Amino acid sequence: MADVIWVYAELSDNKITPTTLEMLTKAAQVGKAEAVLLGPAPEDATQTLAKYGASKIYRSTDPIYRDYLTLPAAETVAGLIQKHNPAAMLFASSYTGRDLTANLSARLDCGAIADVGDFELKDGSVEATIPALGASYQNTSTLVSRGTKLLLVRPKSFEPKVNEQTLSVEEVPATSDETLRKVHMKERVTVKREGPQLEGAKTIVSGGRGLKGEENFAMLKELADSLGGAVGATRAAVDAGWVPYAMQIGQTGKTVKPDLYIACGISGAVQHLSGMKTSKFIISINKDPDAPIFQYSDFGVVGDVFKVIPQLIDELKKRKGA
Repeated sequence: MADVIWVYAELSDNKITPTTLEMLTKAAQVGKAEAVLLGPAPEDATQTLAKYGASKIYRSTDPIYRDYLTLPAAETVAGLIQKHNPAAMLFASSYTGRDLTANLSARLDCGAIADVGDFELKDGSVEATIPALGASYQNTSTLVSRGTKLLLVRPKSFEPKVNEQTLSVEEVPATSDETLRKVHMKERVTVKREGPQLEGAKTIVSGGRGLKGEENFAMLKELADSLGGAVGATRAAVDAGWVPYAMQIGQTGKTVKPDLYIACGISGAVQHLSGMKTSKFIISINKDPDAPIFQYSDFGVVGDVFKVIPQLIDELKKRKGA
């Protein structure tokens, strides 16, 4: 019988997150994939999970899991793990995933591995691959503790693939313990976003310290719009207040894997590389010929971004008008 691997399903903008589907795809390749979905969700959420490999879903629609942070979900998941004892459980490396994994590891006295890029099961243990030093080095960690192994998975580690399963749903009773209602979500603020989102964009134009100011990100947006892409940034640009944190790519920001990544005025620090190094094709524009980013680029332009990008935009406009 195949090992059972659970995936904790998360929602964002009232949709199952891409990382959830990536983890389900991997879980179904390694063993028998099942999912845990807690809290209100769209009507097609269970069908979406089944489409990407979940053969069973443990489900509760109770709003306690949406309105109260960590503790109700941890209580319910801990009970399910103790009852069913899956070989491993995967969580996205998100705020929710990190909180739950830490809580469950302490509750259940079981092992956990963070920042997982790949894994396999071997004779009751889990061997995980963990990218390090901007993904230029792969570290291997083996978890041999008894019971369910907990893994925090990096976004974009796996390609989501349709693998539709016959689905069964087990309704889970919501916890009624009042002591778990300690951290209440009072308000959710949705930041208005325009154009393609970084996580799913096929083309990303990203800027760093070399852009010199907030106003110069306008030309990156114009270039991205010409290519049907999204705009990203390095931590230096975010820390300088030029762009919001939602645009940050790197170790402490988003992990992306577009078909085309255009790095503008970015030196190539390992923290940034860890968030975009696996892009299929990388073009870099930097006036410093020794910038580390060129070592990871498929095509490099040694030049001034303030001259190169406007010329590139003009050329794209000419070709579109031809």
